[in-house]
Amino acid sequence: CTDSKGNLHEFGSRWRTKNCLDCSCNKDGMSCCSSYVTPHGFDEEKCEPIFQKLTCSYKVVEKADHTKECPVPVWVG
Repeated sequence: CTDSKGNLHEFGSRWRTKNCLDCSCNKDGMSCCSSYVTPHGFDEEKCEPIFQKLTCSYKVVEKADHTKECPVPVWVG
């Protein structure tokens, strides 16, 4: 399989892209999907989601104080 950057990948291989996509290659071709879940249903007036690219995950924190996390009732992925 050839990825969007022109890199070749062997059949049966798996890798994670810089954009946090989990990809795999098999004889039918290449497929990729997001490796993270997205927060939903939190208090958007008080809180904001912050994507942490290093860990490919979201953290939901208070807008006024990023050291305080907010409860998230639903994670979609």
